[in-house]
Amino acid sequence: MKIYGDLLSPFVRMTMVTAHEVGLGERVQHIVENTNPAQVHPRLSRLSPIGKIPVLETDHGHGIYDSRVIIEYLCHVAGNSTLIPDDGVKRFRVLTLQALAQGMADAAVGYRYETAARPQGLQWEDWMQRTVTRLHDSFDELESNWMDLLSEVNAGSIAAAVTLAYIDFRLPTIHWRNGHPKLAAWHAAFSQRDSMAKTALAPK
Repeated sequence: MKIYGDLLSPFVRMTMVTAHEVGLGERVQHIVENTNPAQVHPRLSRLSPIGKIPVLETDHGHGIYDSRVIIEYLCHVAGNSTLIPDDGVKRFRVLTLQALAQGMADAAVGYRYETAARPQGLQWEDWMQRTVTRLHDSFDELESNWMDLLSEVNAGSIAAAVTLAYIDFRLPTIHWRNGHPKLAAWHAAFSQRDSMAKTALAPK
């Protein structure tokens, strides 16, 4: 199996952390692909009409996307029912936590593009402020209502840990630790996991 994409993308890193957590770290080949959102990428577009990272290429040459589907596929291949539980109540709580973290990642990556890629003077200020509010509301939600599930290793806690690390790396002025001591302590501990260390972002 091959996963295409740069670990700078939180969505790519989520899949690679998952691969290590389910015991497929040595079986999955990570192929770094630098992409430009304004250009067609021939190899990615061959596997996915969306042409976005990450894309997983199966051993049979089939493309699987997006990150959430890749994560579920990796759990399926590994026979792992811990990261995405089978039990209905627990399963949908984990998937909801994953959706929250993925939404945070969408917002953070979008904010990064708006501030770093869009030409100066063309930024949409109202959208940027709404995005910052959305992120801080998400930090509050994690702190208040999700610490029990974050304390476990599952698809949701992986997504949250990776997204917060991305915010540290790309958006350091969004001080998510302020007012969120439980979340900060949890993230410091989760970041010590082998899966996180093996996929850590290089210092800037």
